[in-house]
Amino acid sequence: MTFGNMWLKPEEILLKNAFKLWVTEKDNEYFVLQRRRGYGEGGGGLTGLLVGTLDTMLDSTSKVAPFRILHHTPDSQVYWSIACGVTNEEIVQHWDWLQQNIMRTLSVFDSSEDITSFVQGKIRGLIAEEGKLSMVLEDDPEKFREAFLRFEKWFELPPKEKLVTYYSCSYWKGSMPCQGWLYLSTNFLCFYSYLLGSEVKLVISWDDIWKLEKTSNVILTESIHVLAHGEDHYFSMLLHLNETFVIMEQLADYSIKRLFDKEAFQREPALSDPLQITKRGLEAHAKSEQFRTFFRLPKEENLLEVHESFLWVPFSHFNTLGKICLSENYLCFASQDGSQCHIIIPMREVVNVEKPDTSSRALTVCVRGKRALRFSEVREYQRLANTIRSRCGISPSPQHSASTEAIRGECQSLINHFEDNPEDVTLMVGQKDSSKAVSTEALMTVFHPQDVENLDPKMLKEKMKEQSWNIHFSEYGRGTSMFFTRKTRDLIVRGVPEALRGELWMLFSGAVNDMATHPGYYSELVEQSLGTSTLATDEIERDLHRSLPEHPAFQSDTGISALRRVLTAYAYRNPKIGYCQAMNILTSVLLLYAKEEEAFWLLVAVCERMLPDYFNRRIIGALVDQAVFEDLIRENLPQLVEHMTDLSFFSSVSLSWFLTLFISVLPIESAVNVVDCFFYDGIKAILQLGLAVLDYNMEALISCHDDAEAVTILNKFFDSVTNKDSPLPPTVQQAPVGNNDKASHFNVDISELIREAYEKYGNIRTEEVESSRKRNKLHVIQTLEDTTKQNVIRVVSQEVRFSAPQLDKLYNLFKRQHFLSCYWTMKSPALLHHDPSLAYLEQYQLGFQQFSTLFSLLEPWAFCSNKSTLSLWIFRLIDENQDGLINFKEFCYALDTLYSGSFTNKLKFLFKLHLPPAFDLPEDGVIRKSPERGRGKVDLQAYLKQWQNEILKKEETIKDLPRINQTQFIQFSKTLYNIFHGDPEEELLYRAVAHVTSLLLRMEEVGRRLQEPSSPPESTKPANATASSAEEESPTEDASNTPEGSDISRNSQDAGPDLTEIEWSFSFEQVLASLLNEPAIVSFFERPVDVQTKLEQAKVAQLKLKA
Repeated sequence: MTFGNMWLKPEEILLKNAFKLWVTEKDNEYFVLQRRRGYGEGGGGLTGLLVGTLDTMLDSTSKVAPFRILHHTPDSQVYWSIACGVTNEEIVQHWDWLQQNIMRTLSVFDSSEDITSFVQGKIRGLIAEEGKLSMVLEDDPEKFREAFLRFEKWFELPPKEKLVTYYSCSYWKGSMPCQGWLYLSTNFLCFYSYLLGSEVKLVISWDDIWKLEKTSNVILTESIHVLAHGEDHYFSMLLHLNETFVIMEQLADYSIKRLFDKEAFQREPALSDPLQITKRGLEAHAKSEQFRTFFRLPKEENLLEVHESFLWVPFSHFNTLGKICLSENYLCFASQDGSQCHIIIPMREVVNVEKPDTSSRALTVCVRGKRALRFSEVREYQRLANTIRSRCGISPSPQHSASTEAIRGECQSLINHFEDNPEDVTLMVGQKDSSKAVSTEALMTVFHPQDVENLDPKMLKEKMKEQSWNIHFSEYGRGTSMFFTRKTRDLIVRGVPEALRGELWMLFSGAVNDMATHPGYYSELVEQSLGTSTLATDEIERDLHRSLPEHPAFQSDTGISALRRVLTAYAYRNPKIGYCQAMNILTSVLLLYAKEEEAFWLLVAVCERMLPDYFNRRIIGALVDQAVFEDLIRENLPQLVEHMTDLSFFSSVSLSWFLTLFISVLPIESAVNVVDCFFYDGIKAILQLGLAVLDYNMEALISCHDDAEAVTILNKFFDSVTNKDSPLPPTVQQAPVGNNDKASHFNVDISELIREAYEKYGNIRTEEVESSRKRNKLHVIQTLEDTTKQNVIRVVSQEVRFSAPQLDKLYNLFKRQHFLSCYWTMKSPALLHHDPSLAYLEQYQLGFQQFSTLFSLLEPWAFCSNKSTLSLWIFRLIDENQDGLINFKEFCYALDTLYSGSFTNKLKFLFKLHLPPAFDLPEDGVIRKSPERGRGKVDLQAYLKQWQNEILKKEETIKDLPRINQTQFIQFSKTLYNIFHGDPEEELLYRAVAHVTSLLLRMEEVGRRLQEPSSPPESTKPANATASSAEEESPTEDASNTPEGSDISRNSQDAGPDLTEIEWSFSFEQVLASLLNEPAIVSFFERPVDVQTKLEQAKVAQLKLKA
């Protein structure tokens, strides 16, 4: 038997024995590490020899591991074996884990029994965890099925909920840890523990989480901290803490994107169905996301294969170790640290793949433009070569067979030449393709053509920069297959030449690939969007002349028209974003250096990849990056933090830095240098520069007395930033936006500022920024959601009798009901009803099915039958604009009336349920009128008129209500019977209703006879129904539930024979007066409702009902 490194099921052992078989190596208050005599250093003497002989004589199944760990407590003679190992190194790993994760925790227990119970539970959990790990590797469905059955039994969630994975861990409830199991499902984080008769159960939905982070404190070495509903939850002693945290982070992010961002994951089958989410699918999604971010690839690309290999780097003359990453349309390589070099090869550029050397497991990829890349020591080089060939369409076929030999010969000659002449790098990396020439249509070229003859010092420096880049291109390649290296970044920091800016922006952002794979797309968009009129186009027209108004290009129709076309086309392409302020400023700068179509694709790259969620109504992305910026300030500028403990000032002042990439605060000739860095390094470049700006002004900021003074300091600083190398004439350069008195402030060169930012803060890693983004996004979204809730509650609280805490719970129930219909499907219509750009009250709305489910949990009376019909009537009544949706305000008004309204108001509500529009709409519940949703043309005047009408709306009086006809009255009586069913006073209430019905019919007959000589009865409908029709209208089950159900018809017949031919109706006043004479009915309706209990019960039951 091979023991290996293992935890053992705790078993009691006897230490005192005749042979003293074990030697103690380490011990402390609670644990002992022992070595079996005869193993390790020395011979161990006679005892060691005897032990060794004994072990040798025993058969293999009963051999004893030479190292073990025991648990004990100071006041007990009992020892428990908890771990064993074959080598000292192995057992020490276990010992160290116990010291780091268990020892600190044990100090919180009061008794030895609690300590032993906890240790035993923890060890059993670790054994199960290791068993689960091997089970995952072996894909044991039976084990997972058992875990799923426990998950279903313990948490009673809907059976559709998909369990993703589970882990053994400790959950801290107060100062005491509970050993149990953490279950992670698609929509929920759950924990269960049962120890010493105490059950702990926790269910948190991912969309309720405010904070998710790894943390440590005095007692816990490392744990996962979850903040939800204002409560902190800590999970520790996880065997695989990092793996657990990544899965939790992925599930939280998946929930946010699906429920708040309404992302459908159409291009990712692994995430497109919430009922089929797996751990493997989440991990693949995370890797694809990192892959796309690093290489700036389109959202359609997924990481399919990763191969470790060496790539021959011609400019360095050596093989660099790294990884080949393959997606649907790209072959990428990054060196091991990611910074030395990386390269992106579009499959469309590959012309052939060769395997020149089987012994070195190498393959050579030949690319258009006489380029060849040699990868060696690729474990599965043959399969990789075939995969690349098939994806590039190079597999032997009629159209390729003719040129195959020529291509093979060309590639082989390239390889041979390269091996013979390693210094000749030009051939290997290739020259720039003629189709990549700088466009002459960029606005800067049109409005500021370079004077070739007049080479002043600035122009000479510009030419020297161009020469440096040309040398770089000759060494590292040019175009889509260029090597990205540290030297590339150094050139970027020094500033990109005006003539190359558009080309390099396209390359670094990945927009060059978008444009190449979508020929003609932009022209089609322009044609389709031409003449459209939406809210976005109105806003675009308003902002066109505010975009770099001082630049000559945007003082003419040429620039304005191009800007209009690009912004309108993008709004048409992506209505989810449409148009947002700051997009005009960014796009105008893009148009200066790139031709119109290129500017469009650059805008796509910025909005959809590089600055996700920036350009929407709530600018979530910018708020997230502000939070990341605050974290970096705390980490890198402690002196500033000590002086200004509230960093929210920097968040507010830096918003424009992030939204416009410093374009709105720096002169244009300096701002473009920042944009250069942004396209190469992403948001990291903006964060670094922000830190450098604050660092540069540290002393002044520390000495200022208020926020206004700090703003003035920063504005003066930005005005002083210049670009001494800019070749632009004064007519193009931007005048300072703040104080013009530059004499009082020295100038700062933008290149120096950027260089300083890279030197001081260049060690900020992109991976850390992305991780911080995920962490802060939860808090930003929940803060916005909480603001929405507080605003809604403030509006609603003025007109209802619910307390603020009750409204808070009601809102949570209402919002949860909205999400419940989205948890288990991607196609829920409820997602279409959630639009954060709308007014607060309209952001969350419920359709009829959602309302009906929630109302059944909160209704004040136990309706016995026709529950869905009554819910439908209530829904129609409170849906004032008849759009098939109700908001929180409408929902609260209805509940407030039914819970706390006076007898008259409750009765009026029930009375109106049996009048149009509630009673006579189609019974299928389909609403014929539907509002236009999305970012179409919004009639602002109509909104204002509706708002005004709501303000001026007078209180409805009982005299305003129309009369109720015979069909409606019969149904009204049935509704009362249904409401009273099951009540302790049911019989008394039924008799009271029968008595009121009889009385009203007699009154109607008397009134009719009095009116007969002078005038006919008021009637709007033909007399085609009789009082006896109550029996026809009432279903069988209603009759059985209504003991006095036939009283209506019986009393109507007693009233007189002529009533059968006359239509009758009642006013609300008559019905009210009659019911007020029945104390049993008045007492029933005035009975107080325990609102708090109702809300608590609804919260518990909500998840168990089918949404």
